[in-house]
Amino acid sequence: MTPRRPTRVFGGYVFDLDGTLYLGDHLLPGAAETIETIRGHGARLAFLTNKPLEAPATYAAKLTDLGIATTAREVVSSTDALLRYLGAAAPGARILPVAEPLLVEMLRAAGFTIVDLDDPTSADVVVVSWDRSFTYAKLLAAFRAVRAGARIVATNPDPFCPTPDGDLPDCAAMLAAIEASTGVRAEAIVGKPSSHMAATLLDRLALPADDTILVGDRLLTDVRMAHEAGMASALVLTGATPAAALADAAITPDYVLGGVAEVLPA
Repeated sequence: MTPRRPTRVFGGYVFDLDGTLYLGDHLLPGAAETIETIRGHGARLAFLTNKPLEAPATYAAKLTDLGIATTAREVVSSTDALLRYLGAAAPGARILPVAEPLLVEMLRAAGFTIVDLDDPTSADVVVVSWDRSFTYAKLLAAFRAVRAGARIVATNPDPFCPTPDGDLPDCAAMLAAIEASTGVRAEAIVGKPSSHMAATLLDRLALPADDTILVGDRLLTDVRMAHEAGMASALVLTGATPAAALADAAITPDYVLGGVAEVLPA
């Protein structure tokens, strides 16, 4: 597929992070200048991540340090989608988290009661996230909670996360263990490409989907979510998806960009 860029300026721009704006701790060429130009047009911005290990303020600080001034409000993560979903689908729920301390504290701060591992059958919902402290004790507690009637909700569907030191098992690995042992599937996986993540994002931008473009480096998450939500999609070839993968891809982006700077009209 030949790279092609948009011919219009959108009201809202959504950017995936790693592979789109930066790689590791280095900005990709033209990223800072592109964001500055978009702000100059008066367009609204959001920065999107499935990764539940950091708070939005941490991602905003990283972007700012790299040269893209960003507020925490502009960052939308799978944890934002999780809190939005639970607030609507399970208000006041007692939650058994299979998660790291940051997400546990975010759930507690949002008003949910956190269930201890030694009292799993009192849980209404088992929340599963990327958990580098995942243990058999957590699996056993989740198993018992679900067997007693608790629902399962997960933050993101990623099987692994690429890092500079090699890939790491992500949320889908923990979720698979719980689903396999209980025979119960998660009622929602709220990160991209889900409709829950898209709704959280569009709520934050306060713009219609057809005036928003999502820019990312993955067909099955970024581009798929944009299409299903009615947003325009732009695939950058600086991250996880090479140009050759587009030849027989089931999902086709509206635009294909050699780099993030090409998201703006020539």
